Amino acid sequence: MTTSLNVTNHSFTDCHALAVALAERVADQLRASLVERDVALLAVSGGRTPLHFFEQLSQAALDWPKVQITLVDERWVDEQDPRSNARLLREHLLRHAAAAARFVPLYTGAATPEAGQEEANRRVHALPLPFDVVVLGMGMDGHTASFFPGGDQLESALDPRRPPGVVPMRAPDAGEPRITLTLSALLQTRQLFLHIEGEAKREVLAQARLGLGDAAHYPVRAVFAHSPVPVSVYGCP
Repeated sequence: MTTSLNVTNHSFTDCHALAVALAERVADQLRASLVERDVALLAVSGGRTPLHFFEQLSQAALDWPKVQITLVDERWVDEQDPRSNARLLREHLLRHAAAAARFVPLYTGAATPEAGQEEANRRVHALPLPFDVVVLGMGMDGHTASFFPGGDQLESALDPRRPPGVVPMRAPDAGEPRITLTLSALLQTRQLFLHIEGEAKREVLAQARLGLGDAAHYPVRAVFAHSPVPVSVYGCP
């Protein structure tokens, strides 16, 4: 483990070991929160990277009925769609012991994320903020959550002064229209993790932290710049 500025690095040679260790860290924080305030709140990312982590966490010994889980961002597709992050959570995290947790989706069923934004905001504002844990991922273009380079609402989403909530996001590399928690919402957390796998992403992250050239504009840099808590990076080859 190494620490630099507001970032703590946890490097693993085996991605299964990473999943186990990250699940233990997250479960420990959720347990502590349950003792402190009798509720725990977790926000997680979708995609393929966190699947083993989800499977490990789903079996953790927790008072799961008191745990609320939401997504960092969501593709604006029905939950039956293979690309739905909500579907991914139901298949890999909301099972075993964790099936008893309360899941709060961002997708509302409205025709567009713009049409569903008000309802999604209501859902987020009803959560027992702050988050106890937020687990982010990162793409090869330096995006995290749905903060995509070239996104039509990127500046607004990354504004740390914006009231916490959600914003729609459309971007050339985003595929479907999306909805995402704002940076100001994500940073209302007791613990913040960034989970990456693969040497290529580790190189992208190194470039983002240096901020040289094009990397100076990687959206993930906003997390490092504004997070009031250390960002714990968990990485493996």
